[in-house]
Amino acid sequence: MSVSDEKYVLTTTYRKSGVPVATPTWIVPLDDSRIGFWTSSRSGKAKRLGNNPRLTIQPSDARGRVRAGTVALAGSAQLVSSGAEFDAITQRVRAKYGIMVPISKVFNTLGHIGKGSFPYADRCIVITLEPTP
Repeated sequence: MSVSDEKYVLTTTYRKSGVPVATPTWIVPLDDSRIGFWTSSRSGKAKRLGNNPRLTIQPSDARGRVRAGTVALAGSAQLVSSGAEFDAITQRVRAKYGIMVPISKVFNTLGHIGKGSFPYADRCIVITLEPTP
């Protein structure tokens, strides 16, 4: 089973100080053994990846608890806001997660009431994993 077949992965990104920040994310396969997910341009993940493209991913549950017997995979990220890769990730997330997409959008909206504009899924992250030894 490929990591892109997982429903959730724990994605660890790094602050400018080098401190790791782990968050569970959805994941979809792309061509050429790459994988992707979407996020908001105002999210911490997008900001951290804009400063440092290094990350790790590891199969997890929706709360970010890593699955026993799995290992973290290292990779690098590229942020995209339009184009073929953006369209592919958007289409594949909607196909894979179905009804969860509009539900998560509602929770995103509710969670940011009174905090100003917080776009939903306007950035996609293309991940190239490093080869495993």
